[in-house]
Amino acid sequence: MRVIFGFLTALAMTAATGAGAQTVYSGAPPGYRDYDRGQTIVCESQDGQYNRCRIPWDGGVRIVQQISGSACVRGQTWGERRHSVWVNQGCRARFAPAGYGPGGPGGWAPPPGWDRRFEVSCGSQDFHYNFCQVDVGRRGRVSLRRQVSGSACVEGSTWGWNRAGVWVDRGCAGNFVVDRRW
Repeated sequence: MRVIFGFLTALAMTAATGAGAQTVYSGAPPGYRDYDRGQTIVCESQDGQYNRCRIPWDGGVRIVQQISGSACVRGQTWGERRHSVWVNQGCRARFAPAGYGPGGPGGWAPPPGWDRRFEVSCGSQDFHYNFCQVDVGRRGRVSLRRQVSGSACVEGSTWGWNRAGVWVDRGCAGNFVVDRRW
């Protein structure tokens, strides 16, 4: 089985190189554990030229490692088309399937250390509604640590929260503990 896979990989690399595409199929680089079972490709823009590389899986792609010094910006210097990824203007990167990884479907996941507890202050000025943006995460929680206003802070009435942050109204001001969890 390994011999057949190795032969097919070599054949795909030879075909891609012969067609002018610089595509390298490999396992995950050292230090990366969250790829789709180690299946990645490297696609590069040589001499700043447009290049298109075939992807050996169904679905989209995501960058898991930028290799070039040139910027790799989705929609500008890299993108995807049916069963391929394109790069341009010197972008060189390692790509993995978009639908898998630590973020589950969609592929995004926060960096290590993102899940943590911290404090944020939020206050209603002149008794007006105010929204303090902070990414709480899909399984996060917020609690009032200390009220700092003379007006009452009552959860659900003069303050509350959602995944995007904390809101306050009618003079409530306080220090809130955000227990951020992905």
